[in-house]
Amino acid sequence: MPEQLILVVEDEEAFIDALTVGLSREGFRVAVARDGAEGLARFDELQPDLVLLDLMLPRISGIDVCREIRSRSAVPIIMVTARSAEVDTVVGLEVGADDYVTKPYRIRELVARMRAVLRRTAQREGDGGAPADSGGDAIVVGDVSIDPARHEVNVRGEPVQLPLKEFELLELLMANAGLVLSRDTLIERVWGHDYVGDTKTLDVHIKRLRAKLEHEPSNPTRIVTIRGLGYKFERPR
Repeated sequence: MPEQLILVVEDEEAFIDALTVGLSREGFRVAVARDGAEGLARFDELQPDLVLLDLMLPRISGIDVCREIRSRSAVPIIMVTARSAEVDTVVGLEVGADDYVTKPYRIRELVARMRAVLRRTAQREGDGGAPADSGGDAIVVGDVSIDPARHEVNVRGEPVQLPLKEFELLELLMANAGLVLSRDTLIERVWGHDYVGDTKTLDVHIKRLRAKLEHEPSNPTRIVTIRGLGYKFERPR
């Protein structure tokens, strides 16, 4: 199997040097871009297997780079941020990042998360792009419908656009409407059993789904929290 190419978009030389050495030792090929504009140019030129993308970049921000890449490619993107504020995580995931890490990070953990994302991408492509456990038929619960084959969601008759992970999470919840799914189950089924990040990623996705599906996101009636257990997509009474 050929070495996978990682595009590192990062402007701090200390991190560039550490990543180039560390990722090379782990069997990856590494290409580097030092600002957002160069990152987009090198992405088009190289078509990497994964993008490791810093949030704070000169010329074009990491958020805008992520948004632009995602508009034309499903390549895995891991966002890197020096800040741990929830708003950074939310924005990064909202524009299509598959995962995020916060500086400073350990190379071993970063590599584990990269390999997990790459494996999930390979499995999805091997299945023809269909989400796990999808029968291809539309699922309708109350005034929300999801069509896995067409990657379409409608809420009260209006189309709603969802990034991939939000779509997969909603599909899983709706396919098991009325049942409580534990946090571990949701993370394993959507992000993979080898996911090594924290559970904030799940919480962020639930929050984003509620903002798009609920009449009152702060008082949800569709995606409800079952304290101590997990989440449930409520069937209409």
